[in-house]
Amino acid sequence: MTNEINGSKKVIVFQLKDEEYAVSVDQVGSIERLQSITRVPQTADFVKGVINLRGVVTPVIDLRARFGIEESEYTNATRIIIVYLEDMEVGLIVDVANDVIDIPEDSIGAAPEVVGAVDVDYIAGVAKLEKRLLILLDIQKVLSTEEVDELKKVEG
Repeated sequence: MTNEINGSKKVIVFQLKDEEYAVSVDQVGSIERLQSITRVPQTADFVKGVINLRGVVTPVIDLRARFGIEESEYTNATRIIIVYLEDMEVGLIVDVANDVIDIPEDSIGAAPEVVGAVDVDYIAGVAKLEKRLLILLDIQKVLSTEEVDELKKVEG
């Protein structure tokens, strides 16, 4: 299934610190309010634990921690975006989930190449929309294969 209609791409926009990110609606199952997270010992720092989402044990990661952004307190605006990663659902903690928009394909540029930067393979591109700049994420590349395997162990 594709969400590309008439040369545009439908995305969900969310915020981490002062930056706006976007992920394709095809990769998103739902957006949830922050709820009680059960910690799982001996997991990576960015793995906050698991939640019981409608009877399904779902691992939750903090995208701020994953991307090396300073941590902040969770607020009423904090959301968990449930995405499909390989054959499981994973929750991504974000500061704010703003809205769903259509991005014209011709406004999407290539991912920036930053010399000496940490792995930025998970950036699928950058969209320029009037005064907004959105970083498009490739959810399948946000975690390494080893990290996905670790999440599968957490999921049980």
